[in-house]
Amino acid sequence: MNGFLIYAAKRFLQFLFVVFTGITLAFLIAHFSPVDPIEQTVSLLTSFGSTDPQAVEILRESLRELYGTGGPLLEQYFTFWGRVLTGDFGPSLSSFPTPVMTVIGRALPWTVGLLTLATIISWIIGNFLGALAGYFRSSKLLKVAGVVIMALQPIPTYIIGLSLVILFGFIWPILPISDGAQVNLAPAYWAFISSVIEHGILPALTLVLVGIGGWFISMRSLVSNIVTDDHVVYAELGGVRSRSIFSQYVARNAMLPQVTGLALSLGNVFGGAVIVEFVFNYPGIGKLLISGIYSGDYSLVLGVTTIAIIAVAAAVFVIDIIYPLIDPRVKLG
Repeated sequence: MNGFLIYAAKRFLQFLFVVFTGITLAFLIAHFSPVDPIEQTVSLLTSFGSTDPQAVEILRESLRELYGTGGPLLEQYFTFWGRVLTGDFGPSLSSFPTPVMTVIGRALPWTVGLLTLATIISWIIGNFLGALAGYFRSSKLLKVAGVVIMALQPIPTYIIGLSLVILFGFIWPILPISDGAQVNLAPAYWAFISSVIEHGILPALTLVLVGIGGWFISMRSLVSNIVTDDHVVYAELGGVRSRSIFSQYVARNAMLPQVTGLALSLGNVFGGAVIVEFVFNYPGIGKLLISGIYSGDYSLVLGVTTIAIIAVAAAVFVIDIIYPLIDPRVKLG
């Protein structure tokens, strides 16, 4: 037990280091960006007519104090960390005066729901087909499936997304191609749920088609290596049925690294849907991040980036803690 506590403490320190480093880099990149959010806001507010220069300067100073961009770089850095620790990134420039965390909170369920579902579906399909292809290597049907999946793997996400938009939005218009739900729905719970599912089919299908390839390739490689192990060969020579060997000896042993990969993928949901959400105008974190970058919303971009960094680091930390409990071969020293 003491060994596990030491192991967990080391991993927790590693988690803190990763979070600290990632958030620091995010702050520096945003700070040295050529876009000045304060000047951009001032220009927008003063573009409708002449304004008293003294009033403009007062506005500029108020915005700097409001968003923590005044003073030396080190002072801004400590101010930013104070906001991170309190979970208060200030108001959003593009949605003023709505707080950044409120804006993120509205978009977060859309991204988490879409990417979690798409990641799990692609993980199940990719691993299942990959395991079959790695074990039943003479199957022509599985070879064809492998060729199709391998052909989809290198295609960029936006190409697949745009292809689905053209196919199901214009050529065969049976599915919605924009937004997360129908606007002005009747106040009925099931009507809203069905609309969300209908609007999420094409974005989810895009992510599934893109994600299957990686799981298929890795699982097929793992199974191809395991089928040559002694215990599998002995089972085959002993007359054990192929179905039992596949499920009990091969697929089960190959699943452990894939489970780790699934957890990491779920932790990385914030970064995986940026392009897809932009293509389908889906109201999630990815679209929010792009809007924040285009509008120079300094606080919003840092808020989204910080949450993404913490989520990914937390997923890695949880897996590091659980992994020794799943696989006794992992040393705790």
